[in-house]
Amino acid sequence: MKYIRIDKAQWAQGLAAAEKAYRLFGPVREGAMLNFAALAPGQAPDLDGLNTRMSARSVVYPQSEILFEYTVDPNDPDGNVLKEAPAPAKPAAAVGIRPCDAYSFLLVRRNFDAPDVKDVYWLRNYEATTFIGLACDHPGSTCFCTSAGCGPYSEQGLDVLLQDAGDAYLAKILTDKGAAFLAAAGWFTEAPADSEGCFSAGKEAAEAKITSTVETDRLAEIPQMALYDANFWEDIAFSCINCGTCTYLCPTCWCFDIQDEVRGKHGIRERNWDSCMFPLFTLHGSGHNPRGQKVQRVRQRFMHKLKYYVDKYGDGIQCVGCGRCIQYCPVNIDIRKVCQLMNRFGQDAACKVA
Repeated sequence: MKYIRIDKAQWAQGLAAAEKAYRLFGPVREGAMLNFAALAPGQAPDLDGLNTRMSARSVVYPQSEILFEYTVDPNDPDGNVLKEAPAPAKPAAAVGIRPCDAYSFLLVRRNFDAPDVKDVYWLRNYEATTFIGLACDHPGSTCFCTSAGCGPYSEQGLDVLLQDAGDAYLAKILTDKGAAFLAAAGWFTEAPADSEGCFSAGKEAAEAKITSTVETDRLAEIPQMALYDANFWEDIAFSCINCGTCTYLCPTCWCFDIQDEVRGKHGIRERNWDSCMFPLFTLHGSGHNPRGQKVQRVRQRFMHKLKYYVDKYGDGIQCVGCGRCIQYCPVNIDIRKVCQLMNRFGQDAACKVA
């Protein structure tokens, strides 16, 4: 494994060099919040915060993405022909992405890169993105990544993992894509020989700071319909206002809608994020809505992440433990408590929300 030392005095200069070959994304401060967004020319990512409010999902899966363009002008030789929107001219680099967000793409890929159906837009964007992770030395109180399949120093889904070493970053090169990005930035200085020890010590210290966990060991064995008909869903859903905050901030949510936008004789077909928490999401053209009640939508969200995904893939939950939905839910619905209720279903004398 190769390690590179990046002097922070050379950080901005290196990013400026990388801009020639990559579209850069990273944490951007917007008022009191950090969001993961495109970096303006010469702008450095803000790496001082714990995590961004909006995840890095939009780097690969934009909130609005044009799929096709067309015209219905009979005088245009391309009239009535759907033309695929061109791909970005340069690949992308997500700089300062947290390990939990990087891991989320591996979970989401199962949906967009299935054996029988492949989403060419998602795959094109994902394969053209280099993920430069920043280890999380100071996890938050709502972080439970270590019990959700990853961790503050997880390397899953990353091309480079950075560790903040005070006046420098230590960069652990994990893939050829990562090495190519560092070369484009002009970062070649070899790190000290004890770099592996620094990463190991940092990982151990960071994981020790995570005190929040979820129980998932029984989720697979409990029958689906037993959980579907459980007696706690009304209590969980009582305070929910179906605002969709949890789904829009979640790095592993993938619901979308496709619609046409037409002006005059020209139009686009675009894909937009949607949410299972919205009443219109499952509204049929007939007017029937199979999830017309709030409790049905709340149940769907948690069943999908903590039961349907578990049963379909047999490998982990559809959650990386980033804690965003806990931190930003306006009515304090806590996925950790819901997971406990589901995992202990049939054991506790009374399955009620604490």
